[in-house]
Amino acid sequence: MTRPLRARIDLQALAHNFSVARNAAPNSRIMAVIKANAYGHGAVPVSRALANADAYAVASVEEAMQLREAGIRQDIVLLEGVFEPAELELAVTHQLQLVVHTPEQVRWLETFRSDASVRLWLKLNTGMNRLGFSPRDALPVWQRLQRLSYVKSAGLRWMSHLACADEYHNPATSRQLNSFVETVQFADSLQGARAERSLANSAALLTRPDTHFDWVRPGIMLYGVSPMVPGYEAGFNLRPVMTLESRLIAVHELQKGDAIGYGQTWTCPEAMPVGVVAIGYGDGYPRHAPSGTPVLVNGNTAPLVGRVSMDMLCVDLRGQPEAKCGDPVVLWGEGLPVEGIAERAGTIGYELLCGVSARVPRFYQTVPGRPA
Repeated sequence: MTRPLRARIDLQALAHNFSVARNAAPNSRIMAVIKANAYGHGAVPVSRALANADAYAVASVEEAMQLREAGIRQDIVLLEGVFEPAELELAVTHQLQLVVHTPEQVRWLETFRSDASVRLWLKLNTGMNRLGFSPRDALPVWQRLQRLSYVKSAGLRWMSHLACADEYHNPATSRQLNSFVETVQFADSLQGARAERSLANSAALLTRPDTHFDWVRPGIMLYGVSPMVPGYEAGFNLRPVMTLESRLIAVHELQKGDAIGYGQTWTCPEAMPVGVVAIGYGDGYPRHAPSGTPVLVNGNTAPLVGRVSMDMLCVDLRGQPEAKCGDPVVLWGEGLPVEGIAERAGTIGYELLCGVSARVPRFYQTVPGRPA
């Protein structure tokens, strides 16, 4: 018998969330962000399920090559560009679009020679202060890139990234938007033509239509997770794509005063049943999830008790005295949003999804209840 843990990936839910993005930004093209193995969901099957996307975005040449080797032919954007000059030839050969964000990358491009055309995105630092050129420095770089023989005039585009779009009332988003617009409009006036541009991430896509421009870049929303901070009340009709599920592998009747798990951090307040679930931090469940974090046993809430181990965790079954070995357990997904688990664990849904380890089998559904 195999270990009863799996991540069930609902490709219908993925398609639904993509349609939410399309409907929210009907006049923009969609660059689906599938970096980090599609946020833990599997980059190749996710890219195939999102075949209607206008482009995909990944973090590195290695991630892009995984898609190309699987036969994916859509446009792919390297969000961090290339990390060394030797990657340029590979990027051009496989028609990868490059984000340019450092002076070193500009110099590499100026010494590179190619008969093929290359599409570049110039990264503008509008306040994230992570990657990109300041508005003052970006315009000279834009002009240098325009002079490259293998970059056609329509092959140079603008991009920036929002720091606080998940906080709806944070004024930083408007400041970044204004900086972006002022810079690219001035560049357009110098060039005498309008370049394409991209600013909106998932949060801005859903809440700030003024940031949509030519391209939007949905990421976390595609996987059914709200991109907004806890407490934001508006719903987006997103469906969870990953359901992380396992089973009870043991049920014990413990006595008042019995302590559970490493460090004996939780003690039974009365005689009670405790279940053991086949999942732990070795699978990506957060070790720092505190006692009281909910899981679903037979569809009903049961709180975690004690420390999460590498391969197991324990749950309080007082609310389900009839629960038995083999009963199903949902750690997050359908009926239990990953955002809630992340908040309990002091992190974000992104980290939990990306952290599901390779030893957890992924099963893909195109029809409810049936693997792809």
